[in-house]
Amino acid sequence: MRPEDLEPSYATLRAIARRLLAGKNVSLAATALVHEAWIKLAEAGVTFESRAHFVALSVRVLRQVLVDLTRAKHARKRGGARERVTLSGLEAEGAAPWELIDVDRLLTALAGVDARRARVAELRVFGGLEQDEVAQVLGVSRSTVAREWRQARAWLIAQLEPR
Repeated sequence: MRPEDLEPSYATLRAIARRLLAGKNVSLAATALVHEAWIKLAEAGVTFESRAHFVALSVRVLRQVLVDLTRAKHARKRGGARERVTLSGLEAEGAAPWELIDVDRLLTALAGVDARRARVAELRVFGGLEQDEVAQVLGVSRSTVAREWRQARAWLIAQLEPR
């Protein structure tokens, strides 16, 4: 992939990071988050097959960076304020926020049961991607994404809700 092909993806990655951080009390700006993710991708020596491949890998790295930062913050503060997310990946009125680390742990567990469902949830939650965007990234139909998201969301909510 040529560097000029990455320009729109970089802008997309910045938009994803801004959506992900919107309304959260975090010390990391969207640009810094994108740069952290970019450094991790560069260090890994990844070559991107397409723009969709770039977005998919970048969302995974954004997730890792956020979780690593949250864990480090918790280690320093021991029970301090925790990062919370909604299942849409965006702040939504009436949506229950959950601990970022809990959502990450459950997505990892879900990947052991159904990898595609976990990938759909990751792109929706951590990437803030819409169903059409997820379908394009994964190379599946919108109806497949809708079905997988409904099932993943129901499973995540069942695991996250207090009993």
